[in-house]
Amino acid sequence: MTDHARDLEAVREATDRLLSAMGTMDDGVVAEPSRLPGWSRGHVLAHLSRNADALVNVLQGRPMYANSETRDADIERDAPRPLAAQLADLRTSGAAFLAVADTPADWSRTVTLRNGVTDSASRVPFRRWIEIELHHVDLGVGYELEDLPEEFVTRENAFLADRFAGHPAVVRTTAVAPDGLRWTTGGGADGAQVTVRGTAADILGWLCGRRDGSALTVEGGGLPTLPPL
Repeated sequence: MTDHARDLEAVREATDRLLSAMGTMDDGVVAEPSRLPGWSRGHVLAHLSRNADALVNVLQGRPMYANSETRDADIERDAPRPLAAQLADLRTSGAAFLAVADTPADWSRTVTLRNGVTDSASRVPFRRWIEIELHHVDLGVGYELEDLPEEFVTRENAFLADRFAGHPAVVRTTAVAPDGLRWTTGGGADGAQVTVRGTAADILGWLCGRRDGSALTVEGGGLPTLPPL
C-alpha cells in the first residue's frame, strides 16, 4: 500500500537536494544544455516548477494542464530566467504542492492526470518524487542514477515495468539485479521471453530512457525497444 505521507517527506528531501546542488552554481548554467534533447537546464527547472502547480490542480480536482500547448508555452516562457528566479520559483511552487498534499483528504480517490491517465491520489506524491529525482539527473550537475535513493530505484523500476506490462510491442522481459530483485514487463503475443541483467540503476536507466542499455546483459534475444514515456 502506498504511504503518501512517507512519499511527501521523500519529496521534501529530494527537493532540498536539488535546490542545494543548484544553489552553488551561477547564472551561466541555466542556458547550458541539459541531458534532455532540446532542453536547457532552465527548461528542466521551469518544468519542475510548473509540474508542482499542475499536481496541485490534480489534487484539487482541476485539469492538470489547460492543454499541451499551454504547458509547453509556460516552460518556454520560464526557461530563460536567472538561476535565482528559477530556484525561488521551484522552492515556492514545491512548498505549495506540499501544503496542499498535507491537507487531510481522501487519498483513496481516483484523480486524473495528463492525457486522461488516472491514478490513486495516494500515488501523486510518488509521481512528484519521480519528477524531482529523474530531472535532477537530467540537469547533468553531478547527480547520477547511482546516487538515487535505493528505495526510489526499486519502486520506480516496478512502476515503469508495470507501465509497459502487457504491451504488445515489447517482448516479455524479466530484469534481474545482482541482489535478486526482479521486475517483469512487456508481454508480446509471440511468446518470446528475454532476461536482462544489470545493476538496478542501469535497469532504471533503460526503463526510463536515460541510458541505452549497453551496460546490461541480455539473454534470449536482443534488448527490447521500449515505447517513449
